[in-house]
Amino acid sequence: MKPLSILNLSCILIFFVSCAKVPITDRKQLKLLPEEQLISMSKTSYEQFLADAQVLPVSDPRAQRVLSVGNKIKEAAIQHLTKHHLLKRVENFEWRFNTVEDPTINAWCMPGGLVVVYTGILDLVDTDDELAAIMGHEIAHAIARHGNERMSQGMGVQVALGVLQGTTAEDKQHLLYYAGIGSQLGVLKFSRVHETESDKIGLVYMKMAGYDPSHAINFWKKMAANGGHVPELLSTHPSDERRVKDIEEFIPEIDNHIH
Repeated sequence: MKPLSILNLSCILIFFVSCAKVPITDRKQLKLLPEEQLISMSKTSYEQFLADAQVLPVSDPRAQRVLSVGNKIKEAAIQHLTKHHLLKRVENFEWRFNTVEDPTINAWCMPGGLVVVYTGILDLVDTDDELAAIMGHEIAHAIARHGNERMSQGMGVQVALGVLQGTTAEDKQHLLYYAGIGSQLGVLKFSRVHETESDKIGLVYMKMAGYDPSHAINFWKKMAANGGHVPELLSTHPSDERRVKDIEEFIPEIDNHIH
């Protein structure tokens, strides 16, 4: 890749930062990788993961439950994005909801709306409202393009912009890693800002889908009380007390983001 002048580089950065805002929170974000390219890489990694996992058949009630709740959250998200003229954010999404037999307490959504829920976390869920809190949170990561932002922050400008002119196999693996895909699949090390943001966006989506956002509080309290280790889903997340407090404070504001 030819070196970029400081002026040209600054112009590119200004363009991306000024034009990219996260839905609902309106936080400006830096995204340097074309979203369609990241989604394409995600699809490949998603298929590879499913090939090695014990995926529940669609006839399994647990898989049906995940699919039902997931689709309702998806439709709510699309409705919200459409209302705010942001539907372009999901134009390349290929929504998929799979459940895998695995005791790990985890769930994730890759760029492009590719969702996996582990049976380990389903064992902690008592209501569909609690499951909706999980699904809303994970889908929010994808819609907010946190994977792209994480990669942009981690890889730096030259490598990220190099994707525009061709990516080597080695660079592609680095990109996958920094976007939370690949060897660390399912353990998305998003920042606490991303996690709090996804909580808020997810709460809006779950209420629009007809679920009770207060059940998110029940779920995260349950997660906090679950054993003496930190589950994968909670790594780098806000503290349990901080998360519950933030959710309690945001719930009264949800309607402001719906109407």
